[in-house]
Amino acid sequence: MKNLSISEMSEKIEKLKKEKGALVLAHYYQDLAIQLVADHCGDSFELAKIARSSDKDIIIFCGVSFMADSAKIMNPEKRVFIPRRDAGCLMADMITPEKVLEMKKAHPDAAVVCYINSTAATKAVCDICVTSSNALKVVSALPQDEIIFIPDRNLGTFVAKYLPDKEFYFMDGCCPIHHDVTLEELRAAKAEHPDALVAIHPECRGELLAECDYIGSTSGILDFCRSSDATEFIVCTEKAIVDRLSYEMPQKKFYLMSPCLVCTDMKKTSLCDLLDTLENLKNEVYMTDEEMSAARLPLERMLEAAASGK
Repeated sequence: MKNLSISEMSEKIEKLKKEKGALVLAHYYQDLAIQLVADHCGDSFELAKIARSSDKDIIIFCGVSFMADSAKIMNPEKRVFIPRRDAGCLMADMITPEKVLEMKKAHPDAAVVCYINSTAATKAVCDICVTSSNALKVVSALPQDEIIFIPDRNLGTFVAKYLPDKEFYFMDGCCPIHHDVTLEELRAAKAEHPDALVAIHPECRGELLAECDYIGSTSGILDFCRSSDATEFIVCTEKAIVDRLSYEMPQKKFYLMSPCLVCTDMKKTSLCDLLDTLENLKNEVYMTDEEMSAARLPLERMLEAAASGK
């Protein structure tokens, strides 16, 4: 299998998808070759909705483990597979159910808002989930005046800025890939490309957000760059977004703000892994009914709140 070319593996993957009735989902941070053979690409929120609405019985999730777990939680009757089960999330590992319960004890009147980048066990002790694309909308609709926001302090701080009437409590969690980008790197990139617009993910530190032209989720950044009349962009999120934009719009120029913007966990999945998973249906996601039921409620609440007109 490793001796096959990219085009040969891609052809086999397309054939196997049809033969097995499988739906292949890929996060935007996956390598471009994987995105190009996926049925749908998106950020966490988009893929959660697609997995839920699909009529396919087999879902192959090219991403990190919490994403595949969420797909299984929302589709307990379907078989969900992840090509690399060892693809984790550093941010998700920063928060545990025990830490959440400690914060709830300290702030009993607060709603516990859990970024989707978290384990099923952590979600199970929270009130509602959010993603970077819907966090502001979901939190603003909550009736509680106090909010425990976990685990990403940067995203939580970004949301809190627009909701001054609510009191927020944070932990020190973050996405190291986004958090490690410095203000000096941002200013150096702007100096090198003075005509470029800057698009940044809210998982970055607030001091950077204040000097950018657009702040949004991965899907939001893609849409901003696609729709803008500008021809040059500095992108501050995972490298795969720059790769995809450059592929889609070769007439525009895209610059990665920092070389640290590469998620090694997202890059663990290869075309070979995807092909192997489709051929052998390996690395299936297994969870007990109790685990899925406990974690499903905050995800359901998120989908309902995001779909509302509030």
